[in-house]
Amino acid sequence: MTTVPHRRLVLIVDDEAAILRFLRASLTANDYDVIEATTGSEAIKRATAEAPDVILLDLGLPDMDGKEVVRILRAGSRTPIIVVSARAREVEKIEALDLGADDYVNKPFGMGELLARLRAALRHGVAQEFAAPVVQIGPVTIDLVKRLVSRNGERLPLTRKEYDLLAVLVAHAGKVVTHRQLLQAVWGPAHVEEAAYLRVYIGQLRRKLEPDPDARALIETETGVGYRLLAE
Repeated sequence: MTTVPHRRLVLIVDDEAAILRFLRASLTANDYDVIEATTGSEAIKRATAEAPDVILLDLGLPDMDGKEVVRILRAGSRTPIIVVSARAREVEKIEALDLGADDYVNKPFGMGELLARLRAALRHGVAQEFAAPVVQIGPVTIDLVKRLVSRNGERLPLTRKEYDLLAVLVAHAGKVVTHRQLLQAVWGPAHVEEAAYLRVYIGQLRRKLEPDPDARALIETETGVGYRLLAE
């Protein structure tokens, strides 16, 4: 008997008819099921009632700001949320991510990039649900129980702060983690404005995890916003 792959359910929240038509056609063609909402209140109702696997959310909604939708949904749901918005200011991205959005894609966008972000968000959701004590990301192995990190089988001498920083990124692999989130998690609320301090530690961590400058980066920079650890 042939097994039919499970089609993931995507909730699209946008009040532009042209965007809805485009996303509906593109996602359906890529084996996703789609439901839609054109207001924030409708999005909250549909997300609660129909439990989508992932939400694509515009910020400019007619009845409320999309960031308020993120805040309300995050109070009781871990469903991945990707903001898809024309608002390109760093402060908008940071606020949405700090409220609990998993990613942020600027309009206009390429469908290939959006599909890749969608897959990453879904992988992150599965990883959260079935968290493993040992995580493999490229050549790097992180043992979250023993607090050991190795590359190609060779143990890496991380400091306590470097390990704590990596552990936060691992917990959100595939997701942008803002400067504020990282600083608060590792150094506490008194240091949330010290982004330059964070860059020093990220630089040290990269040199240990990624000694080959020609290899694919394991930690990606989201300029002015934060950092993302590869999900695979």
